[in-house]
This record gives sequence, structure tokens and C-alpha cells, in this order.
Amino acid sequence: MFYSKDEAELITFGRALGQKLEENDLLILSGDLGAGKTTLTKGIAQGLGVAQMIKSPTYTIVREYEGRLPLFHLDVYRIGDDPDSIDLDDFVYGNGVTVIEWGDLLNLADFEDYLVITIEKIASGRQLKLHAQGRRSQQLLEELQNG
Repeated sequence: MFYSKDEAELITFGRALGQKLEENDLLILSGDLGAGKTTLTKGIAQGLGVAQMIKSPTYTIVREYEGRLPLFHLDVYRIGDDPDSIDLDDFVYGNGVTVIEWGDLLNLADFEDYLVITIEKIASGRQLKLHAQGRRSQQLLEELQNG
């Protein structure tokens, strides 16, 4: 479990995570509206060397950014009941890193390896709970825990 007292610490955590990411890593972000999913993604993008400003993909569903690896930033909240309306395989099994906001709304059994990051608002900031599914995500979690 990780804690963030403010937006700057959430971005710093994301940056550290982004620096460790490899091609085909899949991150599932969950949390209430305003929990910090897009803020965390801003840090991840910095860690991947993305120079562009990161915007929420709420209305566009997918935003793609170029860094040392491509970053596919998805928000599946609006497709909720119809996940087949976009071809997730193009992003998840592409040549970059995929971050899916509201990914807990998807059938995660469709994916073999992913890291779930649940962001919860607490009185003193944010609490991040991480759960790894698969060998690569477990390795990534261990790297984060060991600094």
C-alpha cells in the first residue's frame, strides 16, 4: 500500500512507476470520480518521457502519447455495458503501455497480466492499493515495493 498526501506526491509515484514500465504492461486504475486516476497517469507519462500534456480521455475514450514507449490512455467509463465497442486488443497487445481508467468495469478475466491500482480518498490524501495479476505485474509490484 502506498500513500500520497497531495497531487505532487501522486505524480511522483506515477513517475517512478512509469520509469519501470515495459512494452505491453497493462495498468488498471480504479477509484471514485476525482480520486486521482488522471493525475497518476500524468506521472506515469512523465516516467515514460511523454512531453505532451495529459488530458482525461473521458470523452474521447482513448488518447495516445509518444514517449520512450507509446502510452495508450483509455477511459472505459462511458462504454461500460459495451466493451466491444472499441477493440481493446489493439491497445493492450500493442507495442506500448496501456493505462485504463475505470478498468474495473471490464471483465478482467479477459487479460492475463495486469496491475490494478485502486485509489481511495482518505482524510490525509490518497491511499493506493496495488494488486498484481500475472508474472510481469508481480515483478513490477515487487520493484515498486523495494524502491
